[in-house]
Amino acid sequence: MTRRPIARALVSVFDKTGIAELARALGAAGVEIVSTGSTAATIAEAGVAVTPVEELTGFPECLDGRVKTLHPAVHAGILADRSNPDHVAQLADLEVAGIDLVVVNLYPFAATVASGASVAECIEKIDIGGPTMVRAAAKNHGSVAVVTDPARYGEVAAALAAGGFTDEERRALALDAFRHTATYDVAVATWLAQLGGQDELPEWLGRTWDKAADLRYGENPHQRAALYVSGEGLASAEQLGGKAMSYNNYVDADAAWRAAWDQGDQPTCAIIKHTNPCGLAVGQTIAEAHAAAHACDPMSAFGGIIAVNREVDAELAAQIVPIFTEVVLAPSYSEQARDILGAKKNLRLLKVAPPERSGVEIRPISGGLLAQEVDTIDAVGRRDDGSGLGDDSEHWNLVAGEAADAHTLADLQFAWRAVRAVKSNAVLLAKDGATVGVGMGQVNRVDSAKLAVERANTLGVAVASEVDSAGGAEGVDTSGAPERARGAVAASDAFFPFPDGLQVLIDAGVRAVVAPGGSVRDADVIAAAKDAGLTMYFTGVRHFFH
Repeated sequence: MTRRPIARALVSVFDKTGIAELARALGAAGVEIVSTGSTAATIAEAGVAVTPVEELTGFPECLDGRVKTLHPAVHAGILADRSNPDHVAQLADLEVAGIDLVVVNLYPFAATVASGASVAECIEKIDIGGPTMVRAAAKNHGSVAVVTDPARYGEVAAALAAGGFTDEERRALALDAFRHTATYDVAVATWLAQLGGQDELPEWLGRTWDKAADLRYGENPHQRAALYVSGEGLASAEQLGGKAMSYNNYVDADAAWRAAWDQGDQPTCAIIKHTNPCGLAVGQTIAEAHAAAHACDPMSAFGGIIAVNREVDAELAAQIVPIFTEVVLAPSYSEQARDILGAKKNLRLLKVAPPERSGVEIRPISGGLLAQEVDTIDAVGRRDDGSGLGDDSEHWNLVAGEAADAHTLADLQFAWRAVRAVKSNAVLLAKDGATVGVGMGQVNRVDSAKLAVERANTLGVAVASEVDSAGGAEGVDTSGAPERARGAVAASDAFFPFPDGLQVLIDAGVRAVVAPGGSVRDADVIAAAKDAGLTMYFTGVRHFFH
């Protein structure tokens, strides 16, 4: 294992963290340090000898610092292949000394944009000289080591003590450097596209991710898996307790977190299993919302994911403890709640920032990816005939029956927002601000309606007390459960293509239905609703969730 000694280093950083200590280590090892502007001043203040870069170039820093290192005297020293006799001879002829180590970190462009800075300020944080030096050194990693992260300064000190970096170490540093500049370039290109008013679905889409953790396995034990992070969100959640998250935990948690924020400002709880809700509810308090959500289907809630859009308080924590739960997600936890939930050593507690309610979401497919605007349940508009369409009930069209009273309309509004979280085809029954039956993922709407009714009438509050929190609810006798479908409202994520699916709900005693409409047989569906005296609204908006 050969090592290449470090005789000369170029140091130019925006983030001065650890730079004085690094400079002292370089100076103690007899390394000549060349530096720029404020970095050179920091090194000199640390009592270490430093050569200003203008002494190398014979040219002063100019254009408000836009030009400092863009000069052959710098880049020839970085790019010369020291294994090539021709390059070594040219350096001698040009009287340019080779550079063995480049320590550079870039202007904080992404942070400047995120701060809300002006366009002019952001432009000035587009680094030119820094990426140029980093890429040059990374290209020539056979001869030069490049360090872009202050966290790796300790490795420089270790290399100095060992006689320099090995080929493998320089290659690893070069890989980090190219990742660093690639991420930087993607951030700049994305910002410029947005600045130019380009559509959120642009001609080019760039994004980078950093590995945050290796997971035990993927959906199944034979599949390898890892977590990658890009910005804020669930992937960056703070875990306050419990076992490490699994692949399936993250997938279900993502669905739960999205569903928990679909009901506006109301305290909301979503309980998710295999990405589908086994209960959704709103309440006056978050504990009330959880109790109502759990009552929808206590059997399926066993081993589920609970997400709430309010702080978890002691009352809610006490309700969760007896129920086997994989993950709890919330924006915060009271101290009492953390003490209570801490008794469940394996229970994963995630503190997560509220989700972004706009933008674009992507999904990989073989050979590419799909991108779409996030479904925010805020559609509003007019049809060609002038009639309304939209997600808010004030835009709905009453197509059958009498107008709903305020309580029924609130339930319909809740059901319409909740059905978006259910895998298509989806039919959802609700009563008093809570789901009572969910029909999800069926290949026809009739089966979805049947499943919603069956689950409403065979699961729920009548069997909640029989759920064995230690061993689950398999085999629980549900013969005494009430017919919760009777008097409930229903939402369908897409139109009823025939009256048969609606008839299932009518026969079960559902009192009102909301659906998008838009079928060529809408007239037949509306006629069935009118014959039954059913209140029915069309929204003109569909909410498939695949």
